[in-house]
Amino acid sequence: MSATPLQSKGFFRNRTPGDVAFMLVFGTMCVAILFAVVYPVYFVVIASLSNPSLIATGEVWLWPKGVNLFGYEQIFNDARIWTGYGNTLLYSAVGTALNLVVTLPAAYALSRPEFRPRRVLMLFFVFTLFFNGGLIPTYLLYRDLGLLDNWLVFILPPAVNVYNLIIARAFFEHSLPKELFEAAMIDGVSYLQYFAKVALPLSKAIISVIGLYYLVQHWNDFFTGLVFVRDNSLQPLQIVLRDILLSNQAFAGGAGTGGGSGVGYDQQYADQIKYGVIVVSSLPVLVLYPFLQRYFEKGVLIGSVKG
Repeated sequence: MSATPLQSKGFFRNRTPGDVAFMLVFGTMCVAILFAVVYPVYFVVIASLSNPSLIATGEVWLWPKGVNLFGYEQIFNDARIWTGYGNTLLYSAVGTALNLVVTLPAAYALSRPEFRPRRVLMLFFVFTLFFNGGLIPTYLLYRDLGLLDNWLVFILPPAVNVYNLIIARAFFEHSLPKELFEAAMIDGVSYLQYFAKVALPLSKAIISVIGLYYLVQHWNDFFTGLVFVRDNSLQPLQIVLRDILLSNQAFAGGAGTGGGSGVGYDQQYADQIKYGVIVVSSLPVLVLYPFLQRYFEKGVLIGSVKG
């Protein structure tokens, strides 16, 4: 019997028509979900490069039209942007390093069954996931600790994230072979030496995942600068971009045009600046993510085996 057209193709070999129909529907759904996630990001990028009038009339939807860099010129000509970038890079680098230095040893200690208070300590950690002191007590505490208008407010209070601590603890507890630990103990290795020379080198995936989580957390930190910092020289990038956006929207609202037809014209350019702000604030993390993707997938799956 000669093969049917579907059976003669390698991809469809040994598959029933029902399997093929399911795969087509499933593939279509995946493409639709991918489009729904990716297109808004793509549209923001092309809108930041296009003529605002063409965006307002709906002519820009696939490719940039009337390409110009007005939005980016307005953003990068503002001296505050470089101060914000420098501050955010400092907070992200120092903060992420401190997060890893604190979180990984704590997670390792909490994963060891010989450490008897670990279950009680975990209850205290988990308690903070659901309850906190509230904004005003937190503000008063930071004031008494001298953290107001201090760059350390971006670094010290978020030194440990309990969610990341639980992921790292699960990784150390369930992914590292017990025989490896027993062999190290027979060789006379201490707990600290085992952690530094054996556990950490085998934990690149979870370190990359947690490091990325912490990095994004610091990079997107908007609330801390808004509430606890008044010194403009200490503000992170997100606050600076918000100030640039608000100043341009105020101008578009008539503050610098005197109203009339100029209002709509300036509103269009304010929208272009808004799209540029989104790209400028998101691009560094988006560029970094592909280099950590393979560690990200592996680390999340390993760390989520058991809680």
